[in-house]
Amino acid sequence: MKKSDIHFAVELDNQNVPEKIYWEATDNPNEGLSDTRAMAIALWDHYHNSTLKIDLWTKDMEVIDMKRFLIEIMSGIADTAVNATGDKQMATDIENTCRVLSKRLEEEIKQQKQQQ
Repeated sequence: MKKSDIHFAVELDNQNVPEKIYWEATDNPNEGLSDTRAMAIALWDHYHNSTLKIDLWTKDMEVIDMKRFLIEIMSGIADTAVNATGDKQMATDIENTCRVLSKRLEEEIKQQKQQQ
């Protein structure tokens, strides 16, 4: 059986706020540590029938980029809903929410540019 490992390293400031996030994976085509500004991991705890989550982002993560990141995560979850459960309606509902949020984000970006 093949094994694949994923490792994360987080550098924290004095208040335990992430300054740097690094990751590496055995199946990553880039060798060594790669850096990122945000990560979101969700695990299913079948013993307690609940989700365990780890959400981290660095001080350098821009708010607009974080919002885009969240929308893209949700869009990916829509794909997972179809692939894992076959529930196309659930995926459509999630994608519709992503469209609404994307439009709202576009408007926010336009407003920011006008204010500059």
